[in-house]
Amino acid sequence: MKDRIEQIQKRISAAAEKAGRSPDEIRLVAVSKAKPGASVQMALDAGLDLFGENYIQEAREKVNALSASGAQWHFIGHLQSNKAKYAVKLFDLIHSVDSLKLARELNKQAARIDKVQPVLVQVNISAETTKSGTSREEAVDLATAISDLPNLSLQGLMTMPPFFDDPDRARPYFHELRQLRDHIRSLAIPGVTMDELSMGMTGDFEAAISEGATLVRIGTAIFGERS
Repeated sequence: MKDRIEQIQKRISAAAEKAGRSPDEIRLVAVSKAKPGASVQMALDAGLDLFGENYIQEAREKVNALSASGAQWHFIGHLQSNKAKYAVKLFDLIHSVDSLKLARELNKQAARIDKVQPVLVQVNISAETTKSGTSREEAVDLATAISDLPNLSLQGLMTMPPFFDDPDRARPYFHELRQLRDHIRSLAIPGVTMDELSMGMTGDFEAAISEGATLVRIGTAIFGERS
């Protein structure tokens, strides 16, 4: 695993430099869903400290078991409002806020534990019916509404493009998310920073980095295929 991680880190650095960016601008989120805590521990031992999970129950077991590790945990899957109370206790950043209903519930649950919860708005740039996320048109309104919720801190956007064998075909979707981020940033909405772009996975993260990704979500290239 250590060799695979080093290869990914080298590719991230090369993609950043090719795009005229500092590699320090990009964080690697190791997607550990469906992988046992022992695999996460191996990744920790190899120097990783940021992990992405899709399911609350599975994540809770790992977060509790590895609580002394100093790892950061991001929630990257579809989040139901009735799981918000668990999400705010477990995660340093929630990538997948896709509705005002969910945002309000996260705000309420974060207030109960005296926390300001960092979040991203998930945008369904490709408008695929199988994917979660707000529309491009609704994203601005959602960002504005979140700015009024005192226990949420909106820090950027997330998307998942369609799957392509050729990663360059995903590039227009990443470009569109960056343009949307820049537009929202230009509105200077109070309390909304728009510093983060969560986009790019194992098959297309280099294209995402060239379009401005700050968080790349990589699982298979680190942990291998999921069973």
